Amino acid sequence: MADTQQVDTEQGDSKAAGWAHRWAEHRVTRMAGRIDTFAKAHGGAEAQVAYLGERGARIVLVGEDGAWGDLVARSYEAARKAVEKSGITVHEDFDGEFAAKVATGRYEWSRMAGIQVGGPSNT
Repeated sequence: MADTQQVDTEQGDSKAAGWAHRWAEHRVTRMAGRIDTFAKAHGGAEAQVAYLGERGARIVLVGEDGAWGDLVARSYEAARKAVEKSGITVHEDFDGEFAAKVATGRYEWSRMAGIQVGGPSNT
């Protein structure tokens, strides 16, 4: 006869949920660290979080020196938590005043124009 055991699936589900929560918090902490690194390298930073649908959310960072970068989080909630954890200013929209802080150079202009007027391709 085989030896059988009853498995408490509720406890197993609880452990899995706890592990998933800890892993999600770890990702938020890592993302906040990356935001902090960007902010320190550029004299401070501000952000805007944009919902990307099923793909998650995009965090657009703009440094005080005009440099910009972005990160993609698996959810809008995770992106908001990471930005809040980093302590930088968060804008609701990428409006004109915030967008004006972005410094663009020849490279960005040639890439943007490349799609429309025969410049370098965007691929």
